[in-house]
Amino acid sequence: MKRLALVLLLEVAACGPREERAAVPEGPFGLGRAPTTEELASWNISVNPTGKNLPPGQGTVAEGKVVYAEQCAVCHGASGEGNHPLYPKLIGREPADFSFDDDHKKVHTIGNYWPYATTLYDYINRAMPLTAPGSMTPPEIYAVVAYLLAANGVIPEDAIMNAATLPQVRMPARDRFMADDRSGGAGFR
Repeated sequence: MKRLALVLLLEVAACGPREERAAVPEGPFGLGRAPTTEELASWNISVNPTGKNLPPGQGTVAEGKVVYAEQCAVCHGASGEGNHPLYPKLIGREPADFSFDDDHKKVHTIGNYWPYATTLYDYINRAMPLTAPGSMTPPEIYAVVAYLLAANGVIPEDAIMNAATLPQVRMPARDRFMADDRSGGAGFR
């Protein structure tokens, strides 16, 4: 009886009779499939500190203020003050001395801790807004990045962010991190 119930449950979970479903993938568990070339290309969205893979488009601080109010303020607060530990503070330069190691209650923000402006673009592109990650367009992301950088006093209010200007932004905490000089090899993953 338990086996029959399990078979029926699996059949219902598979959403239809066997004849209407695609063939079961091969492999030890019959799960998954190799991604298509198009799928791989759509996932290859990483932007590194040099700005490699930044897309075309641009955004201003004024545009970013509007997008931030529409997409970000519900979680991070109208002024980037953060609404909850899950939705952190984004704007602030204190502590300016980078003394996070002696007090875990000191808040890490874009203005006092983030090392590269390009990786801010990368993070927002991949993970924000929380309710619809990856839904923002490149101009919207450039604009939000411009707004956040200006609000943190990193760039002027009239700055325009794009693939050429964003890698040129020097973040206040950039020199506070150790360079990763690992070159790989058999013992490195």
